Amino acid sequence: MDAPQPDEKGIGELLQQLAEDGRAYADAELGYYRTLLRAKLRDAREMLWMGAVALALAQAAAVALVVGLVLTLSPLVGPGLATLIVVLAFLAIAGLMGWLAWTHVKRIFKERP
Repeated sequence: MDAPQPDEKGIGELLQQLAEDGRAYADAELGYYRTLLRAKLRDAREMLWMGAVALALAQAAAVALVVGLVLTLSPLVGPGLATLIVVLAFLAIAGLMGWLAWTHVKRIFKERP
């Protein structure tokens, strides 16, 4: 039987090195996923505030549209009737959209034969 060479490591040292390498690998993977999570959270935060600004601007545009429609109709039918016409028209559109949405909800939860 050959005697172990002085530069060769024993099984205990090799297992210890394997455990240390495994821990280092796990730490590196954990660091990678932490960094990836931080980047995704930063992107999500930016998306949320940009979406909020876009929604606020869209709502402002909708208000401006309603006011513009009332002002446009006022000389023709008077301010009260113009307001009533615009409100009823927008409620009709909202009702239609709500009904269509409800039909989709029912379709989603409908049991299949």
